[in-house]
Amino acid sequence: MIANTAHVLEDVPNGHLSVKGLSVYYGEKKAMGPVDMEIPGKQVTALIGPSGCGKSTFLRSLNRMNELILGCRVEGDVKLDDEPIYGSTVDSVAVRRRIGMVFQKSNPFPKSIYENVAYGLRIGGLNDRGELGGRIERALQQAALWDEVKDRLHESALGLSGGQQQRLCIARALAVEPEVILMDEPASALDPIATARIEELIHELAQNYTVVIVTHNMQQAARVSHYTAFFFMGDLIEFGRTDLIFTKPSQQKTEDYITGRFG
Repeated sequence: MIANTAHVLEDVPNGHLSVKGLSVYYGEKKAMGPVDMEIPGKQVTALIGPSGCGKSTFLRSLNRMNELILGCRVEGDVKLDDEPIYGSTVDSVAVRRRIGMVFQKSNPFPKSIYENVAYGLRIGGLNDRGELGGRIERALQQAALWDEVKDRLHESALGLSGGQQQRLCIARALAVEPEVILMDEPASALDPIATARIEELIHELAQNYTVVIVTHNMQQAARVSHYTAFFFMGDLIEFGRTDLIFTKPSQQKTEDYITGRFG
């Protein structure tokens, strides 16, 4: 049974996501759902659960990335600040501009650092050099990377370390000024020092953005998130404040997972 999914938000800041009856199918097989969840704006929400439980599928549903998978079908509604993101009249590219995504494996383009961050801006029609430069610098500063790369902006992004490449991908997402940032295990391939930098960055980003992060690392979820959702076998089992999920879960299955009895 689903529990704690109807968290009431009295003061809803920008970046609030409302999910109602969301289910995802791959062909005839239901991968996830139905899920109801109110994701608070300008907070960090962590999605936890064992491999194959539906958390990454759910994450990709929040900016219509699942549409890129052949045979995938989505039912239900997702709204960003009361505006639907699904529907034949809604531009999926515009949705992804408002809801950016950072993947598990850093994926910088084989271009310069500058052009990596400029990519989404150029697609959006921005070509003024002065404005481009300002937006790129701001995004790199927000991603805590500017001081490390400001003297090498025109060098290949592929020469950066793994942690720097992941922060570059975050800067690339930030450059188009989204309201929400989705992160699919952004630190799973990084060493502990680079992981700590990403976690610090997530804390800072939550001051201005809604962040939804998938993580297999429950200690990481406890450290970085304000809210936690536990998925199991395609169902949302429990959702609520992180401190309560980890200390007083209302569902036995949540407690069993958090205490390591399975997963």
